[in-house]
Amino acid sequence: MYVLLFYVDNELRIKPYYAGHVLGAAMFEVRVGHESIVYTGDFNMTPDRHLGPAEIDRCRPDVLISESTYATTIRDSKRARERDFLKKVHDCINNGGKVLIPVFALGRAQELCILLESYWERMNLSIPIYVSKGMAEKAVDYYKLFVTWTSEKIKKTFVKRNMFDFKHVLPFDDSFADNPGPMVVFATPGMLHSGQSLKIFKKWATNEKNMVIMPGYCVQGTVGSKLIAGIRKLDLENGTTLDVKLSVEYMSFSAHADSKGIVQLIRNCDPRHVLFVHGEESKMEFLKQKVERMLSIPVLKPRNGQNVAVNTIPSIVIETSQELLKNPLSNFTHPLDPDKFQATLFVDRNLKSIELLRSDEVLKRMEWQPHPVEFIVEVGVCAGGINSLLEQIQKELVERGRFRCNFKSGSTDLIIDNEVILSVYSEKQLRMVFQRGRIGMITNIMKILKDCTTFNFFS
Repeated sequence: MYVLLFYVDNELRIKPYYAGHVLGAAMFEVRVGHESIVYTGDFNMTPDRHLGPAEIDRCRPDVLISESTYATTIRDSKRARERDFLKKVHDCINNGGKVLIPVFALGRAQELCILLESYWERMNLSIPIYVSKGMAEKAVDYYKLFVTWTSEKIKKTFVKRNMFDFKHVLPFDDSFADNPGPMVVFATPGMLHSGQSLKIFKKWATNEKNMVIMPGYCVQGTVGSKLIAGIRKLDLENGTTLDVKLSVEYMSFSAHADSKGIVQLIRNCDPRHVLFVHGEESKMEFLKQKVERMLSIPVLKPRNGQNVAVNTIPSIVIETSQELLKNPLSNFTHPLDPDKFQATLFVDRNLKSIELLRSDEVLKRMEWQPHPVEFIVEVGVCAGGINSLLEQIQKELVERGRFRCNFKSGSTDLIIDNEVILSVYSEKQLRMVFQRGRIGMITNIMKILKDCTTFNFFS
């Protein structure tokens, strides 16, 4: 997979991903600031003979907009489908019939041409295979030009033999449709709603020896969709009817992802929300429930032209100074306790960066001079020895957590919350001096007091 990244400006970034649908198909991740959207367009998660599968990073966008053409379809084995396709084509031409395969110019035409080309060589067949005139030359030229975007097999064999240089596949002329004898024709468009494929179909439809193979999705109302639905008497645009006697086969060689592939891409991408487009409402509802049940991701399926709003939670990058991390990381082997790890969030004056700093680092950044404050807090204690005294000190600190000191001359209250210095003069007298910082929990204080008369302790 080739990874490209386009920075339109400092805020807007666009990243394309290989979609595997047709040559040149791409999915796009668009990121503006801290919010992002992935738009898949048409994609295919299954590798085939001429293209690789769609690939995407675990980019975790706020919204993934995905196609849902085959929202309820789970395809069978690709090899089994290919064997069935080749057998049906071979049986038809062996019986003297003609095979029409409606396709679009890029994608399935090249895939099935490669399949038939290799089968024709293997079976030593001489029956002509045709593709719509103009389509073959232009498509093959593009595939030669962008061979690095094709499948691994084609890239490996390209130097020795270009798999798009067909020996058995020839350009089709309209007059060939009236030729006697068997043939295979790839004609556009793929839904039989107009163009060359519909013209050929009308000529061949009344002969029961002939066959039409529909290899992909057909929009409701097209001739292709009616044939797949089993309708054999068609009303044409000029008021006439057409009795269809040829064989109709539907074999999904579509380059769209099936239900399993759509869920796989959603899982790989890991979005916060999913929005389905390009599908039928009832089928999208089925896939919506499936994704919400399996992946616990909220799914939207708006109607055409409907506006939707998605709430996003922006992620903000906060840098941390090395000085802040040094002490906690060296002193703690377990996850950091938020009660013991405190810092100041520093926002740059131009709002270009946010950092987590130690208090003294903030003062330096602001070019402020620290002003130590020292004062005495008297704690009333009952007589009863050192054990009773320590219990009262601990209870006092735990209950208060922080001491708020009111200054008559000051305009702002000062929070004292970092460091405690205890000076012991006797068992009955205690002076506590608080300096700017955090009060820590008293641990092993009994042992410390027995060993020294003045000490510092921190969290």
